[in-house]
Amino acid sequence: MLLVELVTTHAAVAATRSRLRKRELLADALRAAEPGDEVEVVAAFLSGRPRQRRTGLGWRTLGSLPDPAGEPSLSPADVDAALGRLERLAGAGSQAARRAAVDELFARATADEQDFVRRLVLGELRQGALDSLLLDAIAAAAEVPLPVVRRAAMFSALTGPIARAALDGGTPALESFRLEPGRPVRPMLASSAPDVAAALERFEGAAVAADTKLDGIRVQVHRRGDDVVVFTRSLDDVTERLPEVVAVARSLDVRTVVLDGEALALDDAGRPRPFQETAARTGSHDAEAGSATVPLSVRFFDVLHHDGTDLIDAPAAERLEVLDRVLPPEVVVPRLVSADVGEVERFFADTVAAGQEGLVLKALDAPYAAGRRGAGWVKVKPRHTLDLVVLAVEWGSGRRQGWLSNIHLGARDPGAGGFVMLGKTSKDVDRSGWAMVGKTFKGMTDEMLVWQTDRFLELETHREGHVVHVRPEQVVEVAFDGVQRSSRYAGGVALRFARVVRYRDDKPTTEADTIDTLRSYLPS
Repeated sequence: MLLVELVTTHAAVAATRSRLRKRELLADALRAAEPGDEVEVVAAFLSGRPRQRRTGLGWRTLGSLPDPAGEPSLSPADVDAALGRLERLAGAGSQAARRAAVDELFARATADEQDFVRRLVLGELRQGALDSLLLDAIAAAAEVPLPVVRRAAMFSALTGPIARAALDGGTPALESFRLEPGRPVRPMLASSAPDVAAALERFEGAAVAADTKLDGIRVQVHRRGDDVVVFTRSLDDVTERLPEVVAVARSLDVRTVVLDGEALALDDAGRPRPFQETAARTGSHDAEAGSATVPLSVRFFDVLHHDGTDLIDAPAAERLEVLDRVLPPEVVVPRLVSADVGEVERFFADTVAAGQEGLVLKALDAPYAAGRRGAGWVKVKPRHTLDLVVLAVEWGSGRRQGWLSNIHLGARDPGAGGFVMLGKTSKDVDRSGWAMVGKTFKGMTDEMLVWQTDRFLELETHREGHVVHVRPEQVVEVAFDGVQRSSRYAGGVALRFARVVRYRDDKPTTEADTIDTLRSYLPS
């Protein structure tokens, strides 16, 4: 198979909104791959990320590329091998060697292939082929039952090995995937509800486990004997960065265990410190210095394996009984079991007042649906909203091709007489003088995308690449989960998980919220 075939598939998948057609295109590409390693590489590329987690390539390295080749000659295996060599580069002279390797690889690629590989490496290969859709395509290509594919995927961090097993060995090969302490399990995810009452309605009057939703970093901890491995939500191995979590795992009176929880930094009063402090600490490779300045705590809310017994298919009530029996209370997430709306709402209010994110309500009879956003978990968080102003908007990609999508959000700055953006770095200042520090594309319906494309083209002042700058005349109501400090941003703050609620044609920009209002949300 040549890489150009995947480039063509990617373009076709991005151009259609039909899930069935996307699945057919992906399945055809998988069938065309040679059995074995090529199938695994092709599946990885179709999922939008290479098999290598760290190549050392970023915007700066890929900003300057050699002239493209005139004819396609690269195969997916060629690209995978080149990225593998880049992943292994380290030490003296590695920077020059990386530059030479990049030039050699991209000189063999056509212009379209260069664009494909660059976006693949940078994690920008958005084509509407979500992981669940790729699993559907694997089942179709291999002619195996979809539930068997999804079950195997629960126990594999990457989709490539699932595709290889399905197409090379069928159902028996897929059934060999199972929980194994030391190998990460895809985390179960929660759906959302606007409030406690709405969340409880989904459980039809049954009692639920209302777990505190901590403002930390998701961690999955595996212990086998004295060996401990810690994985993040994205299944990266961060064991060496979190010695406090490793110490807690080793202190338990168990032989083997797999735990799901959160790591977070707490202040002297036991309240969570600002989220970015936890994120910076877990991202730092200097664990010794980090432990001294920002020590981490860990709290667990689920157990998937205990001393030879897999619990992933056990009901939540059984898993929680094991969790409470095996772990000391101080490392277990605070929990309330109840079906009473008033009781759960009071617990929710107390949890938020204590500085945490909210609650996750869990069905007591539900198994652990690894890798899925199932009905068994429903999260509830307080919703904050602000009225902001749109200062620029970006053309969309994938299924949003042809529509204006990502909007740049501005807060009114009475002192400066302008608007402070909430997302991009402060060095990105356009010719109008706006400091760009934020954007969002979440929460937009297709109808909203059509409307805002017409609206913002009417307000257009000028363009810079794929960014359309507009007159600051449109107010938008935005929901967000919190505000955090950021020295990189012109306003000194950044919104967390901003999403569009509605456009406010009834409000003039003079009534938009100010940067001081945003700062009032900062943790004290």
